[in-house]
Amino acid sequence: SYRGVDRRFDVHIDHAKGLYIDDYAHHPEEINNLVRSVKKMFPSRKITGIFQPHLFSRTQDFLTGFVEALELLDEVILLDIYPARELPIPGVSSQVILDRIRKNSKMLCSKKEVLHYLDSKTFDVVLTIGAGDIGLEVPKIKEVLYKRLNQKG
Repeated sequence: SYRGVDRRFDVHIDHAKGLYIDDYAHHPEEINNLVRSVKKMFPSRKITGIFQPHLFSRTQDFLTGFVEALELLDEVILLDIYPARELPIPGVSSQVILDRIRKNSKMLCSKKEVLHYLDSKTFDVVLTIGAGDIGLEVPKIKEVLYKRLNQKG
């Protein structure tokens, strides 16, 4: 009766015109493995990653690892840190990650802004990544991406 784990390489859209995968990855090594796997499976496709860091302390402790893993993506969209049980740590934010990523195709936005952004562009492969409440956004993101697929013609 075991049905597997939730939010581990969950493919929500698998269409010739676009792919959407959600994953619980919240440690740099997990993100690294996820992105490398997707790149290996779909070597010629542009990969957009939407990452929600989980915990201020984890972000602080693994900042360099997050930057390195996220730089593997073609486009990086960062959400605010999901604090869970923690209070903010001065100087630790998603902006700190964004500032260290050496790519032009990167942005910081809210969950609501992500939906508007995805609704305004054509996508190839979209990954939602993180252990916070980003998983609650999956149905909304899926709806927006399906809408975009139908508009692509």
